[in-house]
Amino acid sequence: MKPLTLRCLALLALLVLSGLAQAQFSAQIMPPRFEDRAKPGDVYREVIEISNIAPVPLRLTVATADWSLNAEGGVAFQASLAEDSCRPWTALEATEIEVPPNGKRRFRFEVRVPQDAGSRQCRFAVMFEGEPTPVPGVAVPVAGRIGIIVYLDVGDARADLRVVGSGVVEEAGRPMPMLRIQNAGTAHGRLEGFIDATDATGERWTLTPSGNPILPGATRDIPLYPVVNDDEPVVLAFPMKVSGKLEWRGRAIDIDVSADR
Repeated sequence: MKPLTLRCLALLALLVLSGLAQAQFSAQIMPPRFEDRAKPGDVYREVIEISNIAPVPLRLTVATADWSLNAEGGVAFQASLAEDSCRPWTALEATEIEVPPNGKRRFRFEVRVPQDAGSRQCRFAVMFEGEPTPVPGVAVPVAGRIGIIVYLDVGDARADLRVVGSGVVEEAGRPMPMLRIQNAGTAHGRLEGFIDATDATGERWTLTPSGNPILPGATRDIPLYPVVNDDEPVVLAFPMKVSGKLEWRGRAIDIDVSADR
């Protein structure tokens, strides 16, 4: 996974800053998410690595947060406990840290899964927030914030993904085939792999799904992107016949649909 690079997030909105303001809060955090499994009664421990790429110290406050996805797939974080939150199971190494100039810091967290947790998915975020920094043109100081997402499948929690429709969506101004995926399981799923497609002109394509998560109980449209060279033009003619298998965490789903506008 590529590291997440912070260039000052004004609350949850990304702002590209310049000069000293940028240097005062600029970091790389790795990994961007954790996807793992634990048994009831386990203590799950992991490490987040923070690299300060600025020549000045980086001071961060750290906390956990619950989160949700909106219809467009955007993440909304909340500090208050959500219903059935698993954040009371979590412990952080510290609530305030400092990363030296051009240095690194390893940050530890753990999840103590109760013995009676049953089968479910524990989802939360570890939030890192910088000190407020004056920004030219902004009336109030800006505090950068980023969340590292944790998905922890407890017990027998698993995704159960099903194709319930297909169609076409606009991606960057271009029409792309999509699969409407329903998750009837108790954990999130994220489709991977390659499938074959033939468009209305007889042109053959290889498609790969977006890596968007499908949360338990959710139905989400997953775009399928052609696998091409960067300089190869992509002109798709609909309807497209799409077939093959896609996978998620050791399970597979058969695809045999027609994607049309």
